[in-house]
Amino acid sequence: MIAGALAFLAAALAAGAAGLLTAPGARRADAPLLRRLARVGLRVRELPAPRDLGARLDAAGRPGGLGEREAMAAKLTAALAGAVAGAIAAAAAPGRLGLLLAALAPAAGFLAPDLWLARLARERAGAARRELPALLDLLRVTVESGTSLTEALRAVGAEGRGPLAAEWRAAGRRAALGTPLPEALLDLRRRLPLPELAALGAALERSRRHGVPLADALRGQAREARAGLSREAREHAARAAPKIQLVVALLLVPSVLLLVAAALLSALAGSGGTLLPT
Repeated sequence: MIAGALAFLAAALAAGAAGLLTAPGARRADAPLLRRLARVGLRVRELPAPRDLGARLDAAGRPGGLGEREAMAAKLTAALAGAVAGAIAAAAAPGRLGLLLAALAPAAGFLAPDLWLARLARERAGAARRELPALLDLLRVTVESGTSLTEALRAVGAEGRGPLAAEWRAAGRRAALGTPLPEALLDLRRRLPLPELAALGAALERSRRHGVPLADALRGQAREARAGLSREAREHAARAAPKIQLVVALLLVPSVLLLVAAALLSALAGSGGTLLPT
């Protein structure tokens, strides 16, 4: 019995370690769950939204087409679900731990959608940063061929499949429909708040005001974007090594030791309490 429990615990630790080492980021496949939570929450009560919720939803790409009202409804439903789960856990927890679980579970449920949105926004920004150098090169070549910047944004955006390409395509369409291009680019930077895009917007504005050749500005932006991407990759690799060591030390090594202990206990039970021949 004890050996089986140790083996199960070892397997759980190993599975947790594998999940931490190979876990993908937040996915848009989670958006349907958030929409279901929103539908339930809208039937309960409508909560006022914080001022920055719209900007956070834009930065996350409006997953599932969620608006501020639906996001607040999803947070309310998650808080109610957390309260129910906390009450169940509090009934089985000893002493003051039960009260702590009952108090913290609703708050954790209410904040969970915010954490998911923040994670999705980080991954969307990372994907945009990775595709920026290639798209800048395509934009430079397109502009050098004599195409206007508005048409170039639309054409280059149509060639890509990432979030930055989609935003460029949308900005080009808005400018083609009559929105001033600086305003369309400002709205793009609001939906993708990246320093690289802010620098690109400033470079485009300098080119427009002072007559600097646009292709030269785009070439310099592409070079800086590649340097920043290389620097970020090195920093990410440097941060990953301690995390891997921590997971190995806290999860993989204990799981192996638990498996050894389970095997020893099983052998001890099978030999009648002694491992030595009589």
